[in-house]
Amino acid sequence: MNFADGEFELKEIQKLEGHTDRVWSVAWKPATGINGVPAVFASCSGDKTVRIWEQDSTGSFHCQAVLDETHTRTVRSCAWSPTGKFLATASFDATTAVWENVGVDFECVSTLEGHDNEVKSVSWNKEGSLLATCGRDKSVWIWEVLPGNEFDCVSVLQGHTQDVKMVQWNPSMDALFSCSYDNTIKVWVEDGDSDDWHCIQTLGESNSDDLTIKIWSDIDKSQDWHKNAPWKHVCTLSGYHDRTIFSIHWSREGIIASGAADNAICLFVENNDNEVDGPTYKLLLKKEKAHEMDVNCVQWNSGDRRLLASASDDGTVKIWELVRLSGQKL
Repeated sequence: MNFADGEFELKEIQKLEGHTDRVWSVAWKPATGINGVPAVFASCSGDKTVRIWEQDSTGSFHCQAVLDETHTRTVRSCAWSPTGKFLATASFDATTAVWENVGVDFECVSTLEGHDNEVKSVSWNKEGSLLATCGRDKSVWIWEVLPGNEFDCVSVLQGHTQDVKMVQWNPSMDALFSCSYDNTIKVWVEDGDSDDWHCIQTLGESNSDDLTIKIWSDIDKSQDWHKNAPWKHVCTLSGYHDRTIFSIHWSREGIIASGAADNAICLFVENNDNEVDGPTYKLLLKKEKAHEMDVNCVQWNSGDRRLLASASDDGTVKIWELVRLSGQKL
């Protein structure tokens, strides 16, 4: 899509209230919001609960379920399995819960224990066969999904020297990225010969307290990831947020959303005018005062509309739509 002509706005569609503490994370359920299937997403909070929100026929979102009485402290992260059948939730109570979604009901079918203290992030791989968790104990755990809702820890990765704040699987292959307060991102892959996981690359720059967003590129997609370090820094976005950046997310159309402690959301698109030295990005828009407090998470829906969900310290979730200023949808 060409964003060169015309101007755009991030239009607030709905403000969702219900959580009684800051909202840490949101996650859209896969394959919803497309082909007539109502959009569904989960939100998690310092109030120890997870809320499931579903869009009705009018386009409004309503709370469909509240998952409580399982976690005893803040729920920091939530992630759907690729099929949407399971939802994993990571908590400061040192556990990760796995919920099975049957119809409108959710049942906690497994509780993963092992971290010494707060679990800060959870992520499924593209097949839904592996689950990764990380936490304050500086470790990353990889769990194998077994029949009967069983989970087996196949590796504990100890490469970071500070809290590990986030884990994320590569969307096309089994490579795991972990981001830590030690100011590094590590890339982990499985050794095909021994089934052990090891770090193939450490990226020394990340988007965080330095108020920048770093873009990295897989410089040679033909490389053997098990033996090489393929990621190269190609672009830095700076000067757009004036407080810590907490969240970034790429839409299926290549729009980067960022949320930060300045209460703002920024959108960036690739600048096609100059690719001599590699890709560059330009600001599409900045939504000042998107929330009344820190924006902790931004997540694009992959469905028919350009919907963005944001979660904040102000205890709310907001749904936004990217539209032309004329009001015409993209």
